[in-house]
Amino acid sequence: MRAQPEAGVAGLRAGISAALPRDPLLRNGHLLAVASLANAALGAVFWICASRWYDDRAVGLSYSALSAVTLLACVGQLNLSDVLVRFVPSAGRHTRGLILTCYAAGTACSVLAAVAFLLLVPHIAPDLGFLLTPWTGFCFVAATVGYAMFILQDGALTGVRRPSWVMAENLMFAVVRNVLLAVGAALAVFSGILLSWAGAFAVSFFVVNVYLMRRAVPRHEQGAPETARPPRLVGYAAADYVGSLFRMAAYTFAPLLVLNSLGAEQSAYFSLAWVVGFMLYLVTTNMGSSLIVEAVRNPARLPAHADRMLRHSGVLLALAAGGTIVFAPGILSLFGPEYSLHGTTLLRLVALSALPNLVVSLAVDVARARRNMRMVVGLQFALCVAVMGLAALLLPVLGLSGAGVAWLTSQSVLALYLLIWRSHWLPHRSEPLP
Repeated sequence: MRAQPEAGVAGLRAGISAALPRDPLLRNGHLLAVASLANAALGAVFWICASRWYDDRAVGLSYSALSAVTLLACVGQLNLSDVLVRFVPSAGRHTRGLILTCYAAGTACSVLAAVAFLLLVPHIAPDLGFLLTPWTGFCFVAATVGYAMFILQDGALTGVRRPSWVMAENLMFAVVRNVLLAVGAALAVFSGILLSWAGAFAVSFFVVNVYLMRRAVPRHEQGAPETARPPRLVGYAAADYVGSLFRMAAYTFAPLLVLNSLGAEQSAYFSLAWVVGFMLYLVTTNMGSSLIVEAVRNPARLPAHADRMLRHSGVLLALAAGGTIVFAPGILSLFGPEYSLHGTTLLRLVALSALPNLVVSLAVDVARARRNMRMVVGLQFALCVAVMGLAALLLPVLGLSGAGVAWLTSQSVLALYLLIWRSHWLPHRSEPLP
């Protein structure tokens, strides 16, 4: 009786395996991209359920609290996820220690960030006063730490070439989160939405790290050279963190500029168009992580891998962006006719900007692999300044479309520079990685 289910699972795995490229660079990049897209889709399902099971006030306050969780966790994890992607492939016998060190640093900084935010709630966000009770305050801190660990787990799993577990992690998190959401609604717990995130993070962290530390890391460490030294990453991590802050500022300040320039209603139209368009950026981000892992494992292949990723991802993004541009009105109409009316042009511009962003992101990832941190910071700083400066100038003149023009123009100018002076960041011949 058990043979049929097992045969079905084996057949499903074989089908997925056959559908993916055999090249580890593309295969792992596809798996990571699918995991990110699936997580975004499952997140939408979660909020649809929350809006039906909880009253509007609970949903609104919980969404604001979880937005703070996301920001604080991204700041608190110190961008160490990218550090793990870069150094785990070559860490050898020191892989476990490297991962645990990043976990400890991310946990400490995330706790400090969350506690500091709670102390400031009465002054900066009095509507979130419900977080100041002992139970909800604990859940808030736990959710912040949990999300930071969630991000770091992805980096560790990517570094040991286990992208399929990134997909499993996202699915497990979504299932547990929805179950806890339903339990909270049945028990009429006001903080049930926040509790569901904290609980799902805890389950995900336990299960994933049992696998990571007992199986994936020992296998990764097997056969490592006895002379392998612990990676020196403090300077790298500090510079990469500064660069990530510039990138985060470009992504998060744009909505604030829209809110201040055009008002809350236009900000709502911007937010949904931006969320949909940003999904195309996830493809480039995850393909870039795969590129770094493969480049560190085989430095001689870095130029070839970069060329292959540029061509392959370019075709995928061109098709996806073209489809988004054509169907933009229909996609936004799912949220209401006013979203389609006001956000279609913006969505089309953001989708189109994903193409030059491929070149910019590729250059940043190649620079990370080569430890060229001046370029890592410089490109992200230039993007931040260009986007915010152009958006501030164009929003009062062009409305929402001004934000899209700012993104497309900034990405295109940087991409053009990188393509013309390609030898500055991608040498034709392989070089040993530092």
